[in-house]
Amino acid sequence: MPPTPATPVPVPGPVHYTRLESPLGELLLTADPDGTLTSLSVPGQKGGRTVEEGWIHDPALFRAAGEQLAAYFAGELKEFRLPLRASGTAFRERVWDALDTVPHGATTSYGEIAARIGASRAAVRAVGGAVGANPLLIVRPCHRVIGADGSMTGYAGGLERKLRLLELEGSL
Repeated sequence: MPPTPATPVPVPGPVHYTRLESPLGELLLTADPDGTLTSLSVPGQKGGRTVEEGWIHDPALFRAAGEQLAAYFAGELKEFRLPLRASGTAFRERVWDALDTVPHGATTSYGEIAARIGASRAAVRAVGGAVGANPLLIVRPCHRVIGADGSMTGYAGGLERKLRLLELEGSL
């Protein structure tokens, strides 16, 4: 039976991973066998991934991601050009797609994301849940979503990291 829009689609094949050092601490990246990035986690991340038995350590598969992340942290890259795949409900995937449209150096609010995907203002909490469930920190810029009043609201990687990313991008 095919998955419904509300059923996450499993990632085919074994999970490949690597760890990269960054100004935010050690990053854990996962990908499918053809190198499509499926997650990027930071230490202590709420809902972040941890290496599981059977995963394949494959640093070479992540060469482009490592180069782009290094350039981003050096202030030389404003837009990632990596193949990404994150499985979630149809609603979450719409929110994640909207995150991809928030440009470097800009911020947006949960209400603005709701409007971009055609959801009602009442859906702002659900938008917040979807933003918080983003499995691709940094490369899918959930850190650019702030409160409507400009306040720094939750970030699965921690508010200190969110502030560092926004400072790096010149948003603060």
